Amino acid sequence: MPRTLAQRLSYDAFRVFARWFGVWMYGLRVEGRENWPATGGGLICSNHQSMFDPPLVGLTCPRRMNYLAREGLFRVPSLAPLSHHLDAIPIDREGTGLAGLKETLRRLKAGELVLIFPEGTRTRDGEVAPLKPGFIAVARRSRVPLIPVGLDGAYQAWPRTAKFPRPGRVAVVIGKPLTTEQVAAMSDDDLLAELEQRILTSHAKARELRENPHGEREA
Repeated sequence: MPRTLAQRLSYDAFRVFARWFGVWMYGLRVEGRENWPATGGGLICSNHQSMFDPPLVGLTCPRRMNYLAREGLFRVPSLAPLSHHLDAIPIDREGTGLAGLKETLRRLKAGELVLIFPEGTRTRDGEVAPLKPGFIAVARRSRVPLIPVGLDGAYQAWPRTAKFPRPGRVAVVIGKPLTTEQVAAMSDDDLLAELEQRILTSHAKARELRENPHGEREA
């Protein structure tokens, strides 16, 4: 999708700041950056631990990323401009969500990366909840790779019961993508199970990386 020079420069500046903040405040560790697709569309599927998650995943990727966000955020005066500027796609969780689905497909087919959280909501205990099958229709219609991501430590830093974040350690692991050929060859049940297993594996690696002080540090 077309973006102004100001939008491109400000997004890059925000990403640089987020990386610095992540390393300084949360000792951010990252593994698997070679698994980000260099070109073309991709559906990024991550576990969901906190409000940090969208920028946390986005700052690990060299490409610009689109995000799904609750439609209500676009009605908050302090958040609406930022949501638009960061390419968020409004999703009506109370209705059909059809407009958000169409926009997600449009951006994927245009070669963009879109981040989703297949669990559907933030974790209540820091673990990965069973995935909801809603992403399957998007994956099949868009015909793009699925990139599994596991993050850990964001729940401890900002659980859903806390009003404000606190210090901690955070790690992100980008798993090996499911190719379009693999997605096409799987049944819906097999695809759901395979993606869930890849996210669980990435999450387990992220937890190990977070607890290992010698892990690869984001720069």
